[in-house]
Amino acid sequence: MKEKYGLKIGLFGIGLDAYWPQFAGLKERLEGYLDEVNTKLKGFDKDIINLGLIDNPAIALDAGHDFRKADVDLIFLYVTTYALSSTVLPVVQRAKVPVIILNLSPEKAIDYPRFNKLDNRTRMTGEWLANVSACPVPEIANVFIRAGIKFHQITGVLHGDDEVWHEVSEWIEAARVKKRMSHNIMGCMGHYYGGMLDVYSDLTTQLVHFGGHIEIIEIDELSALRREVSDLEIGNRINLFYNEFDIHPDCPEEELKKAACTSVALDRLVEKHDLGSLAYFYSGSGILENKETLSSIILANSLLTARGIPVAGEYEIKNVQAMKIMDCFGAGGSFTEYYALDFNDDVVLMGHDGPGHIAIAEGKTKVKPLEVYHGKVGKGLSVEMSVKHGDVTILAVVQKSDGKLMLLVAEGESVPGPILEIGNTNSRYTFPVGIKEFVNKWNSFGPAHHCASGIGHIASKIRKLGELLEMEVVQVC
Repeated sequence: MKEKYGLKIGLFGIGLDAYWPQFAGLKERLEGYLDEVNTKLKGFDKDIINLGLIDNPAIALDAGHDFRKADVDLIFLYVTTYALSSTVLPVVQRAKVPVIILNLSPEKAIDYPRFNKLDNRTRMTGEWLANVSACPVPEIANVFIRAGIKFHQITGVLHGDDEVWHEVSEWIEAARVKKRMSHNIMGCMGHYYGGMLDVYSDLTTQLVHFGGHIEIIEIDELSALRREVSDLEIGNRINLFYNEFDIHPDCPEEELKKAACTSVALDRLVEKHDLGSLAYFYSGSGILENKETLSSIILANSLLTARGIPVAGEYEIKNVQAMKIMDCFGAGGSFTEYYALDFNDDVVLMGHDGPGHIAIAEGKTKVKPLEVYHGKVGKGLSVEMSVKHGDVTILAVVQKSDGKLMLLVAEGESVPGPILEIGNTNSRYTFPVGIKEFVNKWNSFGPAHHCASGIGHIASKIRKLGELLEMEVVQVC
């Protein structure tokens, strides 16, 4: 499913057919501009459905059907000159997907001396009409609002305006993430951590907001798959561990074998159910085999998370959605919570026990043995890492008091310095508003105590994703 449905982008330009016999060459010139937009869009995504210049209501009706048949996910409407809103509404009404209005003048300004030296007023009017793209945008916006159609605008210059194409690229990336989320299969294995009320989620609400499918999985299935793993596969997986991790010499060979067996079995479970993410927790009920399965799962989950299949402990469904969003944007998305506040350095220490996103680690992720998993069943191997130093974004999926979901985001920086070397993920984050204001503002929106940490500043992309999902987005800093 994840490979089958790629992003499809619709494009059309608008004009007015009454102009073509009046102004020689105007239509061809505007079509040339539209071709430039098409070429630019293909630089971001190859699958562009370009319906050309729509210049009367009859063609607009057909265009709406064509976009619907093509199953487009996002439409760019390029305004080339004045055009009637009746050439726009039928297209967007039938397509029923988000629309971005490209209000792009051909150049930064009309060349007034050259324009005013043209030899007749008809040519002058034709030249003006080739530069009047801003004119119908209020009309289009008026009709969209009255029709209840959400729209977004990019205003700028067709030629030489990098900011325009940066905005376009972010809209396309956000649309791609929305599409991936809508086809993601999330596995839920085990049960909630009892009493962790902030974590509890309405699964139907998750599907309503993000789409996709949720597969309920028994721990027993993973335990059964472990029985089928061969000694050769265990040996090969241990070799992979040594390649991917910095394994401390005090890690028992027996624990490495258990972790390798679970890792191979979990890969098979993911493949069997075509999972794109996984939330899990198991407190144990005296079944030794299941206890061994869950106590040896951390390295397996870290490898999966690095492969773009994020895994969240404590059955944190909301947070694995946040982790998946971050990973789809190429930012990573490591399972995170407050660890401590350092008021001397104005730093928030954030991390979590269990799996980490080793692909965004500062250096090689360490593997250490733990005699106890605090608050959880068993003992075994755990990972210790910090998120790469530099810009970071943290994201939480928050369930509000009305039951709806929102996205809570903040931008900061991962900085070097001492961490708690306890075999957990652990990073030092600074925020531009300072840690007191950050913590107070972040907490005020009522997130669960978990969030996802990723590299880079991507809040602007997350805001666009929220627009496409019709979800509220709050940026703390």
